[in-house]
Amino acid sequence: MTKTTQRMKALMGFIFLVLFATFPACFSQDSQFAHVLTKSTSNRFGSSAIFPVQGNVYPLGYYSVHLKIGNPPKVYDLDIDTGSDFTWVQCDAPCTGCTKPRDLLYKPKQNNLVNCVDPVCAAMHLPGKPKCKDPKEQCDYQVNYADQGSSLGVIIKDNFPLRLFNGSNIAPRLAFGCGYNQKYSGSHSPPSTAGVLGLGNGKVNIVSQLRNIGITKNVLGHCLSGRGGGFLFFGDDYVPSSGIVWTPITSNPTDKHYSSGPAELVFGGTSTGVKGLTMIFDSGSSYTYFNSQAYQATVNLIKKDLNGKPLKDAAEDKSLSICWKGKKPFKSVGDVKNYFKPLVLSFTNAKNVQLQLSPEAYLIVTRHGNVCLGILNGHEVGLGNLNLIGDISMQDKMVVYDNEKRQIGWAPANCDRLPKS
Repeated sequence: MTKTTQRMKALMGFIFLVLFATFPACFSQDSQFAHVLTKSTSNRFGSSAIFPVQGNVYPLGYYSVHLKIGNPPKVYDLDIDTGSDFTWVQCDAPCTGCTKPRDLLYKPKQNNLVNCVDPVCAAMHLPGKPKCKDPKEQCDYQVNYADQGSSLGVIIKDNFPLRLFNGSNIAPRLAFGCGYNQKYSGSHSPPSTAGVLGLGNGKVNIVSQLRNIGITKNVLGHCLSGRGGGFLFFGDDYVPSSGIVWTPITSNPTDKHYSSGPAELVFGGTSTGVKGLTMIFDSGSSYTYFNSQAYQATVNLIKKDLNGKPLKDAAEDKSLSICWKGKKPFKSVGDVKNYFKPLVLSFTNAKNVQLQLSPEAYLIVTRHGNVCLGILNGHEVGLGNLNLIGDISMQDKMVVYDNEKRQIGWAPANCDRLPKS
C-alpha cells in the first residue's frame, strides 16, 4: 500500500504524555536487554530469518506473519506490506479504532519512546524533517495508505526475538510504531491483524534496521501460496543461486515502494500495444491494479477472446468488478483456466525478463462459484497512472527484493513448504 508520512501536531504528543500519568503501570521501568545470543555471532552478518505465512487472496484478502515483540515476548500477527516501509502494531495507550481485544494489544513502556533527535525519527519523515520544538520530544508518526486507511501513533523501540539461519538467537531493539488511532476505508472491513509489517523501499523498515546493526543483508523475499500460506524471509541465505530473473529497481531512494519498468503488456503471446508501464510490487494489495489504458486493453481482449465460450457475465456477483458464470458453479480456477489466455509483463530494461501471469495469477473463484477478474482499474481507487502487482499475481512465485543490488527478482516456486535451513 502506498503511503505518505507526516509529523503530527503537538496535541498528539500531549495526549500521549498524559497517558503516562494515567496508566503508570503500563509504562513500567523494566530493564531493557540488548542482543541476546546463544551462539557465536562473529559471522552473523548476512545471516537470515524465515517465517511461516498465513492467509490467502480470497476470501481473506491478505497474507500475514507472526512476529514476537517485547520482553517478555508477545506474538503479533502483522499484514505483510512491501508497499510501505513502516511497521506498526495496535497499541494499548488506549486505542481508537483497534480491532484486537485489549489483552492482545501492545503495551508500551516509557523507556521505549523514540525522541526527535533519533536518526529513526529523521528517516521516518524523509524527504522532510521532524517539526519538533525540542529534540527530546517524542517522535510521532502518521501513515496514510492508498485505500484511505491510516495509523497514527508514536515511534518506539523494543526487542524482536529472532532465530537466524546460522543458529543464533537474538533480540535486537528495533523501531516501530505504537498505533493508538487507526482509521479504515469505508469500503473495506477492518483487518483482523494486529498491525502492518512495512517492508517497503525505505530506511525504517525492519530489514533495513537489521542491516544497519550488522545482522542481515538488506534483502527480503516472500513466497505466497495459491492454496494459502507460504513463507517470508529476511536476508539472502534463502535466495536460490540460479533460476531467478532480475530487473532493476527504478524507484527513487526516497520512494517507499519497489518499482521496475518500463514493461510491455502481452496477451496470449501478442503485444497489446500497451508499453512503458512502471510496475510496483506491493504485497499489501490483494489484487493487481493497472492504469486505465492497460486495464481497458486487458478487459477488451479477455472479453473478445471469451466469445463463443460457455461463460456468461455474472453481474449479480459483486465480489469484484467483472465476473463470469458457467453452466454450473466452478470449484477452483483449474476448472476454468483453459478458457483464458496468459498475460505477460515484458520488462524492456532487462534482457528476456518477463513476469508470466497465468490465469491463476489474475483470476479468483468466488463463494458463488463464479470466476472473477483479479485485475482492477487503478484509476477508480485513486492510483492514477500507477500499476500495482498485487498478491494474486505473485502467488506460487518466490519474489525477492534485493536492496543491496537494487534489483527485484522472481521465479516459480513451491510455496507450500519452508526451505530447509
